Amino acid sequence: MNDNERMLGVIGGSGFYTFFEPSGSSDTVNPPTPYGQPSAPITMGTIGEHEVAFLPRHGAHHQYSAHTVPYRANMWALRALGVRRVFAPCAVGSLTRELGAGVVVVPDQLVDRTSGRADTYFDSGGVHATFADPYCPALRAAVTDLPGVVDGGTMVVIQGPRFSTRAESQWYASAGFSLVNMTGYPEAALARELELCYAAIALVTDVDAGVAAGDGVKAADVFAAFEENMKLLKTLVRGAIDRVGSEPTCTHCLRHAGVTLPFELP
Repeated sequence: MNDNERMLGVIGGSGFYTFFEPSGSSDTVNPPTPYGQPSAPITMGTIGEHEVAFLPRHGAHHQYSAHTVPYRANMWALRALGVRRVFAPCAVGSLTRELGAGVVVVPDQLVDRTSGRADTYFDSGGVHATFADPYCPALRAAVTDLPGVVDGGTMVVIQGPRFSTRAESQWYASAGFSLVNMTGYPEAALARELELCYAAIALVTDVDAGVAAGDGVKAADVFAAFEENMKLLKTLVRGAIDRVGSEPTCTHCLRHAGVTLPFELP
């Protein structure tokens, strides 16, 4: 494993458009990919002893809605730069009253309810990625060992850009899901196909429409809640980066499972 392949990636969610301190040293790169340009130029900097590549998922000015994010370009660009482990902060709604606004959850499962998104690099070759446990246990542990973080939960990923109806929200809650989000898929699946360690870090911004009374979820309230907790979330991500081990654990996870890749990974 080369030193540059130990680089960590951070993908910022709604409102999470910068990561490094203005006084720090950082460079910006915009690598081309076979899938077009990533959401925004990628900023390279240092957190503690780790080299880190930061990419705002929705673009530097939130140009991309959840269903239009260039997920394949984003993940490919990070890997091409040498990233092998990715923390993915995101905004989520809660499907249970026990998880209120401001709580940080590290999910251990996801359910895909999206449609029409480009969600694989393997359009030929008979590649079937193992996805029973969609998140890297080592990266999850780096976050869940921090104080105040909720360990585990199922995140259902909806298509967006609209929020759920009350009936949909109640349906998800009755199935035992605890979080609802719009960006966690296909990001996690693409990370697995690129043999990247990947863990979502979910900041609860609201209680979903079918759980709480009132007018339902409003985008302005979601952004306000995310902004209110931004300093906390960035501090938590930095703390998780400091706890990451020296070696990725998901490298060659497909090939170790006997999968033959139809093309060379970057």
